[in-house]
Parts: sequence; C-alpha cells; structure tokens
Amino acid sequence: MTSLTLTKHHGLGNDFVVAFQPGATDLSALARRLCDRRTGIGADGLLIAESKEGYAAKMVLYNADGSRAEMSGNGIRCFAQALAMRSGDLDPQRISTDAGDRTVTLSTTDDPHTISARVEMGDVVPLSEPDGWSALGCHPDRPVAHLSLGNPHSVVGVDEIAVVDLADLGSKVPQVNLEIVEPGPELNGVTMRVHERGAGITQACGTGACAAAYASKQWGLVKADAPEVLVHMDGGTASVSFDLEYPSRATLTGPATHVATIEAPLT
Repeated sequence: MTSLTLTKHHGLGNDFVVAFQPGATDLSALARRLCDRRTGIGADGLLIAESKEGYAAKMVLYNADGSRAEMSGNGIRCFAQALAMRSGDLDPQRISTDAGDRTVTLSTTDDPHTISARVEMGDVVPLSEPDGWSALGCHPDRPVAHLSLGNPHSVVGVDEIAVVDLADLGSKVPQVNLEIVEPGPELNGVTMRVHERGAGITQACGTGACAAAYASKQWGLVKADAPEVLVHMDGGTASVSFDLEYPSRATLTGPATHVATIEAPLT
C-alpha cells in the first residue's frame, strides 16, 4: 500500500491538510476521505501543491465535501507555512491559485509552530445576488453585500450574531460563503461568523474576513479611513487592510499553525 506524507495546519481554527503532488487520480474523493472528521484526518479542506514555473507552487483547493474552490485566505496561509517548512526559509512566496496570483509574506512568532502571514488578496468585486437569496427572508432595510475575492460571498449586517441560526441560513444558499457581521467591540473592529460553501460553519474564513471588512466600511460600521479592520471570528482575530490608492484591494494578515505531519494510506 502506498503512503502519502501530509501536513495539517490551521488558520484561526480553519483547518487544512496539505499534500504535495499526491499522485491520486481522484482528488475530490481523496479530499472527502482525508477531511472526514470521524474516519479520516479531519479538516475543512485539502490543499494540493503542484509545481509551477515562476511560482513557489500552485495551490489547488478542495473543500471537505470534495468540491473544488477557487481560494481560501486561511488556507493559503497554511499552504505557505507548508511550503516554508519544505524550503527551510521564510522568503516571500508567489503562489498561483484558481483565483489568480497571490503573494504571501511570512514572519516568525513566539510560538515555533506558528507563523504570521500577510497575503495580498486582490480586489473585492461586487457580485449579483445569488440564486435563492430571497429564501433567507432578510428585511429590506438590513445591510447586505454580495462580493467576490475570487470566490463568492454574501455578507449580512445583524444586531447580534449569537441569536442567528447560521446553519439554517447557510443551508439555503449553499453555493456561496455566508457571513453575518455585527459591529465592534473596537471602533475599527467587527465580529463575524461564517457558513462556508462546501464545509458548513467554520471557525474562521480569510476571504470572508476581507469581504466583511470591506462591507463594514461601506456600511459605516467602521470608519472609512481606518487603516485596518480587526475581524473577530470564532477561532480568533484577523486583520484586513486596504490600499489607500485602490480602496477595494485587500491585504489579510493572520497566523498559520502547524498541527502535525501524518503518514496516510493513499489507497
């Protein structure tokens, strides 16, 4: 039986398994098997590293349900940590993704298993309302934004995220990542929960944090000129900043933690 060496990482509790060119023909099935939390390793997604000239690597992302996704802000930080572990350095990385090129800058932290990673996430782009959106029953006065960071997001401003049945709402629009956001606790902060496409409720979402920060600035939940927005999620806090010249261009900063290196059967 052929074995596969994997590393597991998490970014604020949003966890991923990373494999370098695993040689499997059905990567969707591999993702479902490895990400299963009872019979597999357990993760929100599988990240496949492929060699690509001119890049540190190409990142291919499969959600826990086996569907392919374009991008993950927490995932790419985990992916960058896995690349750094293989190369033995913290040099900046240019990574190819299905959502386009991303540059990641790495630095050490007080925890030897954790790095801090700053990711140039690209532009936040408006999207059309997703199919089935009316099923959520949002009041017409409630702030809503449909946005893309290479993957689709719907952000909803609420008074109190704790009282929202996020699992029920997320199940009504499973084709998008659904974020609910309330202001604070800081003047430049918001608190967010997320139901992710292909994974369900997760501890954190990096692209979702960028979408929530952008929407919150548009709605006035944080000051438009705030240099950064702190996005508090169930798994911890990420920082999102926007380019002064191009205010829709986001940069995400947060940790990535190496959990384990694992030998798993390929077949």
